[in-house]
Amino acid sequence: MTDRLVVLCPGQGAQKAGMGKAWFDASSAAREIFEKADAVLGDSLGLPLSEICFSDPNGEINKTNISQPAIYTCSIASWQGLREQGLSGDLVATAGLSLGEYTALHLAGVFTFEEGLELVATRGRLMQEAAEAEASTMVAVIGDDEIALQLCEEAKEGDEILVAANFNAPGQTVLSGSISACNRVAEMAEEKGVRATVLSVAGAFHSPFMAPAAGGMQEALAKATLNAPKIDVWSNVTAELHTLEQMQECLVTQITGSVRWAQSCGAMATVYDGCSWHELAPSGVLRGLMRRVNRDVKVLPHDEPK
Repeated sequence: MTDRLVVLCPGQGAQKAGMGKAWFDASSAAREIFEKADAVLGDSLGLPLSEICFSDPNGEINKTNISQPAIYTCSIASWQGLREQGLSGDLVATAGLSLGEYTALHLAGVFTFEEGLELVATRGRLMQEAAEAEASTMVAVIGDDEIALQLCEEAKEGDEILVAANFNAPGQTVLSGSISACNRVAEMAEEKGVRATVLSVAGAFHSPFMAPAAGGMQEALAKATLNAPKIDVWSNVTAELHTLEQMQECLVTQITGSVRWAQSCGAMATVYDGCSWHELAPSGVLRGLMRRVNRDVKVLPHDEPK
């Protein structure tokens, strides 16, 4: 019987210098993806995208406008490399964490690699601009989801913004908003019996601080051609299957709304029981989160060719 494949696509935060280089060297199919990315983006990032991924000479890979197209390209290059090197089976479902949702949609035939790259590059630029426009941050709360939500309400003062941004896994929630409110969460956490760490990020992603970016992406997506997905793709916003009718709205809402990754993975673990699970490069983050969601699901990482 043919294997049924489920693919998880990493989001921002998984980036690292050197990512994709092993795939570029080992696979002509992966190399072609990087060459296409360099042709599409040209010098818009200051250097060819492949050079940034492989060596990051200017130390800019963590900038949102660079990391997003870099991860998208690296993930798809690893998928093409896997297929070229013999990964067989029918791809039946895919999901991506935040940015990774664009990778997932490409794998489902919603848009071409080049079309998706242009959307992702626009998304990264808009989110970087929104982050620079007004100082904000994020704080990870580890230990208890209900307490994290309590802290989200209790740490706010006045008109400060603080929202639940990412439900990554049971006991791992990320809050997003005003710097003062996030700092207050970190101060209050210990007395609540949880751990909280203010993250080193450009800004408060998945919060109202990103509203300008959401408006810009609404315009960009309105001009794009989106096809109905050929396989199951799980939405960050709804933790349900994407439909063509709701896709544009969900992708816009995702920028300011919560990412329900734990809920999606929990549902997928039940629906695709018995399937072969894979995480595209740069790998590791989603495999770890799935262990917390459902330890029976074994996710194979593909940071480099085997």
